[in-house]
Order: sequence, then structure tokens, then C-alpha cells
Amino acid sequence: MLRTIADSGPLIALFEPAERNHARVRSFIENYEGALLTTWPVLTEVGHLLGHSLDRQLAFLEWVERGGVEVTTPGAGAVSLIRQLSEKYRDLPMDIADGSLIVLALESGVRDILTLDRDFDVYRLPDRSRFNNVLATT
Repeated sequence: MLRTIADSGPLIALFEPAERNHARVRSFIENYEGALLTTWPVLTEVGHLLGHSLDRQLAFLEWVERGGVEVTTPGAGAVSLIRQLSEKYRDLPMDIADGSLIVLALESGVRDILTLDRDFDVYRLPDRSRFNNVLATT
């Protein structure tokens, strides 16, 4: 089964009709036949940024409940690795949500990512591999 890591930007765009990437993200997700994976820090970030609209926040949570995205919990060493990555990419800077997605990529082996964030073009995994931004080709 196809699996793709989901960053907060596209998830926000999916539930914000006025967001400029809404149609593109919605089209991708409606046509995607695999599983979307994300982390609790990303879920928290999306909830916070949708917080101005309780209806949108609730719609997002219902979508997650229905299996729109699989939410993972990073392993025991995640905090240390996220701190190390934040130091490495301090010039961007990297936030905890982005760091958690790199940890997810390491733990799952998934390199495809659904993101609007150009920082993922810069981030490298320890083996120097890159992420494949699935929105870059749509």
C-alpha cells in the first residue's frame, strides 16, 4: 500500500477553503489511494491554526477519526533527535512538527511527503536521502 507523510500545511489548506492551495490539496487527497501518516505535533499545529473556526477544527478532527490520516506517536528517542535536527537546521528554523515528520520518515521508511513547506527540499535524512514532495508534481 502507498504511504505518504502529511505535513500541517496541506491539512490546513484542506479545511480552509480560502487558502490558495485548497483546491490542489483537495484534488490530491480525493484521488490518493494510499494511507496518509502524520504525528501528534502536526495534529496539534493544525488544530491550533484552525482554532479560529470551531467548525473547521471539528471537521478536521472528524476527518481524522474517519481515517483521513493515521496519527503516529514518535519513539522514545524522538525528542533527542528532534533537538539535534533543530540545531542542524537552525537557519531555517525547523519546528517540532517538522522534526517529528523526519523522525516518522526514519521510523517508517516512508520518503514521500505531502507538504507546502519548501524546507523539506532542504532537510536530509541521516543517510543523506531526500524527501519526495508529492505536491511538487501536481
